[in-house]
Amino acid sequence: MSGWNESVWFVFMAGLALKGTAVLGAAWLAALLLRKRPAAERHWMWTSAALTLLALPAFTIALPALQIPAARWLPDPAMILFHASAASEVGGGDHLGATQAQPTAAASGAMRRFDWRLALLLLWAAGSGIAFARMLLASAAVRRVQASARPFLGRALCDELSRTLGIRRRVELLEAGCGAMPMTLGVLRPAVLLPSEAAAWSEDRRRMVLLHELAHVRRGDVAAHRMARAALALYWWNPLAWKAWSEFLKERERAADDVVLRAGERASLYADHLLAVARSMQLAPTMGWAGVPMARRSQLEHRVVAILDSRIERSATGRAWGFAAAVAALAIAGPLAAVRAQDSAPGVPTDVEAAIRAAQSQKNYETLENAAKTAEQQRKYDTAKQLLDPAIELRAEKAGRQSVEYALGLLKLGDLESTRNQNQSAEDFYRRAVQILGDRPEASRPLALLGVRALERKDYSQAVEYLERAQHDDPQQAGVARMWLGVTRSREGNASEADAHFQAALALQDPNSEAAVTILQVYSRFLQTQGKQDEAKELATRATEKQKSIAAKPAFEASVYRIGPGISAPVPLTKIEPQYTDESRVAQLQGTVLVSLEVGTDGLAHNIQIVRGLGLGLDEKAVEAIQQWIFKPGTKDGQPVPVIASIEVNFRLL
Repeated sequence: MSGWNESVWFVFMAGLALKGTAVLGAAWLAALLLRKRPAAERHWMWTSAALTLLALPAFTIALPALQIPAARWLPDPAMILFHASAASEVGGGDHLGATQAQPTAAASGAMRRFDWRLALLLLWAAGSGIAFARMLLASAAVRRVQASARPFLGRALCDELSRTLGIRRRVELLEAGCGAMPMTLGVLRPAVLLPSEAAAWSEDRRRMVLLHELAHVRRGDVAAHRMARAALALYWWNPLAWKAWSEFLKERERAADDVVLRAGERASLYADHLLAVARSMQLAPTMGWAGVPMARRSQLEHRVVAILDSRIERSATGRAWGFAAAVAALAIAGPLAAVRAQDSAPGVPTDVEAAIRAAQSQKNYETLENAAKTAEQQRKYDTAKQLLDPAIELRAEKAGRQSVEYALGLLKLGDLESTRNQNQSAEDFYRRAVQILGDRPEASRPLALLGVRALERKDYSQAVEYLERAQHDDPQQAGVARMWLGVTRSREGNASEADAHFQAALALQDPNSEAAVTILQVYSRFLQTQGKQDEAKELATRATEKQKSIAAKPAFEASVYRIGPGISAPVPLTKIEPQYTDESRVAQLQGTVLVSLEVGTDGLAHNIQIVRGLGLGLDEKAVEAIQQWIFKPGTKDGQPVPVIASIEVNFRLL
């Protein structure tokens, strides 16, 4: 399991938990469907469920992934593997640096934070470890008892009943101490343990007790018991597992009771003997972990009622049922274990001049703009500008320089210039676009951006003018515009009016949008500066929950590997920490961006996708930084392969 870390283990165990719960849920449904069938059939069903639960971990590790696009209920195997951090002083400059496998101070602080994933893994492992340790101790205790017990005198009845039940191997008949509960022991060397008082029992009681215990031998219940107990130890935290364990025990004893009744024993007499044994004999807790006792007091009432109910179906189930249960368990566990969650853009032309000539001949500016977008994602800003300049001329030829289409092209150029930190040029493009668009909804976004630029220059009156126009032109942008009005009033020192704007922004904005996350984070920061720590914390929590609820599902080609058995994780060699944007610093925005990507065999990040964003340019800055990371590639059988990974980028204001 080279390359596995706590994040990968967390995803593996989370998938195991979900799949195990699905198996248990299906078992409960099957139990309902079989409720009128013999207890032996239901017991085989619960045994099959236990085998499936135990097979899931091994099959998940051993089997290749079966990619199911609709399997969104499973966690993505490429969970957070790496962290990056950006820190900036409020109103200060950007901090940009490269580290050679050296964590930054901010990253070190993030590493010191409580890792709840690791805590859950350790809790799960600790609980399972304790349960398995108890099983080992119980098995050792059973072996000691079996080795030290004396043979029970008069085993002729045991041999006779064994032949009647078709048991071909020898069953040891042992005598335990006074008051010991009758029980069946041993998987390879089956034995029936009777208390010393059994010598004085009536022949009827001894026959019925032996019939019951030999039924467990015939059915292989000791092996099934240990398997079900192991499944419970692995899924100890799941209430469904405990309920399944209780049903397993109940149906096992009822199945053995049915064997006694099918042998011709009178139900009322058998019930009397069962109650007498259960009341007078004691079960050592340790022995119950590894052996199969005749009775547990908590189940007596239901068992006696079932014994006396003549309407219950008690037909026998042969070995074929056990074989069928095992086959069904493996048939279910295999595909279920192999299921993985899965959810694969035009490239930059190699000959830019040829691409421009082709687009001009076809009057097709979309081709150039799509290529420019890809070039911008790859930080080839000069190439993007080289493609957008002729694209806007094509827009002008096609629709005119006073058209909405031309204005939208100006916005694309403004956005590119803003990304290149050419703020003055970006403002010029935005102003030209706004003049053409007038009060159309498309003017709202550039108006808001112009308002932010004015806010950066502390030209508050100009900022308010732009932002008020922005909120009126497009209702969908009104929430963000009101947020910026809140930031503006807070900079002016008008806290009460700022608070009103922030609340209005939340009311106007679609609560299930990324913009709502941005507003919540900015409002939280404002309340923090006002000393309202509790309210600020509540909004930050809401923002985090909202961010997770609207998270996008990343999509990768099937040929890209996911970290797991035989697939080692890539290792970052050079990390570039992201920058803060001017807008996010002015808004005092902070939070976390989750990025999913493909680490190629060249050690570089490809197909970078935002899973959970923050807005105000921080998502783009996270991508821009990660594009410059250098990795040691992940490997499969020692050979470099493309691997899916995730990076959590934390933006913090100092």
